[in-house]
Amino acid sequence: MVREGHADVRPHGELLSASRHFVIFNPASGRGRAHRRITRYRALLSEALADVTFLETTRPGEERDLAEQAMEQGADVVVAVGGDGTVSNVADRLVAVGSDDVALGYLPNGTGNDFGRNLGFDPKGVDEAVRALVTGHTRRVDVGRVETETVSEHHPDRWETRHFLNVVGFGFDIAVIDAAARARFLKGELLYKVTALQQLFRFPGIRAGVTSTDGQEQRGHLLMLTVSNGAFFGGGFPIAPGATVDDGKLHACLIGDARPLGRLKLFNRAERGDHVAAEEVAILDDDGFRLTFSGPVRFEVDGDVRRTAGPELEVRTLPGRLRVVAPTP
Repeated sequence: MVREGHADVRPHGELLSASRHFVIFNPASGRGRAHRRITRYRALLSEALADVTFLETTRPGEERDLAEQAMEQGADVVVAVGGDGTVSNVADRLVAVGSDDVALGYLPNGTGNDFGRNLGFDPKGVDEAVRALVTGHTRRVDVGRVETETVSEHHPDRWETRHFLNVVGFGFDIAVIDAAARARFLKGELLYKVTALQQLFRFPGIRAGVTSTDGQEQRGHLLMLTVSNGAFFGGGFPIAPGATVDDGKLHACLIGDARPLGRLKLFNRAERGDHVAAEEVAILDDDGFRLTFSGPVRFEVDGDVRRTAGPELEVRTLPGRLRVVAPTP
């Protein structure tokens, strides 16, 4: 079936010839529902790949350690099986080590799977994702970098810079993540949408400013601020509909605050991606931004909740820094 995978796809990108695959599973991704797919993924990969090693996380953030272990043991492809947080942790280590010989593989198995959407994966397509991995088509994608040292709530003693694949989010975004973590009976895209609707009536908003590398500036009382590498976030919202993961830019979306009814209208427009035409919304595209707040701020990096020590944060893009195994265009 998928064993016949190494077709020549060079017109669309590099052909992956290496064959040592290390597959990192996060059984906690997708709110623990990842177990349902792990057995199937293992069976398909064991049949399709000649040289594959399986690793499994036992604690939050362990993907980073396992990715380094895989590289030390000669991996050609490090495959992240999970959601946006899992793949982001693995990618962070690949970029930080700086080895261009190792590609990132991805099999969607989380709650949001937005990075996969940005690459063209169907979040529910198990067989298709394995087929894409075995085919070995790679493409170059940009990576974002939080230049300011921040700390994760999972590791409160580890101040560091951090790479991201998808989004850095502030304000309403964090309120939804916190609410989703407390929810018990929802999953997938419905989880994000229901908790987001709740927070539309509860979140007080934030004061923030954004200055781009070329001097554009926006500031005010905001409902939400995101800096995106790709188009999608939050379980399929096209927050930056004009963005691609290989355009060499980051895309800041500032959504001004409004009364609950106005927030609801913006939320509905954001589901379709036409919020960018609303007067409350500003979009800045550049290779980097300086973000300012009234004090230290909590924010998310691909679902990992972090905090700053002070009121400023700098982010920039690293164009084409990562090779990713992806579906053939």
